[in-house]
Amino acid sequence: MKVHFLQDALGCDAVHGRAIHRMKRAGVKVEIFRFVHFSRINYRTHRKILVIDGKLGFIGGVGIADRWKGNGRTRGFWRDSHYQVEGPVVAQLQQAFMDNWMETRAELLHGDLYFPRQEKAGEQICQIFKSSAGEGSDSGRLMLLVSIAAARERIRIANAYFIPDGLTIQTLIAALRRGVKVDIITPGPDIDAHIVRAVGKTRWKPLLEAGARFYEYQPARFHCKYLLVDDCWASVGSANLDNRSMSLNEEANLNVLDKKFVSAHARVFEEDKSHSREVTLHDWRDRPWREKLKGRAMSIFRSQM
Repeated sequence: MKVHFLQDALGCDAVHGRAIHRMKRAGVKVEIFRFVHFSRINYRTHRKILVIDGKLGFIGGVGIADRWKGNGRTRGFWRDSHYQVEGPVVAQLQQAFMDNWMETRAELLHGDLYFPRQEKAGEQICQIFKSSAGEGSDSGRLMLLVSIAAARERIRIANAYFIPDGLTIQTLIAALRRGVKVDIITPGPDIDAHIVRAVGKTRWKPLLEAGARFYEYQPARFHCKYLLVDDCWASVGSANLDNRSMSLNEEANLNVLDKKFVSAHARVFEEDKSHSREVTLHDWRDRPWREKLKGRAMSIFRSQM
């Protein structure tokens, strides 16, 4: 069995270092992504990809760490979503991994061991969509914006770090003005990045005034990244609606065109919403002054969030 493991440079502390050392001793090929490229360390990989035998793939927001244990309802642990895929889309997922692997190790993974013949699996139409600063980060941003612009009835957004830029806000407001319902779930007070949360909330006012409804997840740390449009389209994976995902990070999303998938995922969204607290325009205006001050002061760094 061959195992290849790619680790983001900023995720390497002493504990991770020991784990990586043990994996290497066991024969795992481990590489740190852009560890020595200091001019590009800000452009890191945020992809969460697992491919097994070139036939089974997993993509989403889940990392390999103890904080992803549990049921998504425990404080201090993550509430997250991950997706299993089969069929030709697995080869696209393998390619997304290989792009980062080749940059790090300059080793081409090829042949039937990594890209076996793929048979059709299921009836869902799907694709892996990847973006990065090197190959056109705006492609991810445009894909999400076009998805929002295409909505006719309903948009559901679940985002761990929701800091929309001006065009995203305008596109969501345009959807609201044509009668589209917009619901957005973000993390509550149990979050690993309080500054990001404070900065993100400074962007809510025009959306709340236009009729968008915001919900903050309460029981645990909310780490999901998914977008559901009407009853037919979903984009799920690692990308947040923030500048880091849209312009800096290496990201990968699974796009699905399938009514049954979206219907099932909408039930997950409603379940998440049932464990969330709605934030009205009055609540937003009445939030603590320290949070307001922190959000406004740190907004100068919004391009890095």
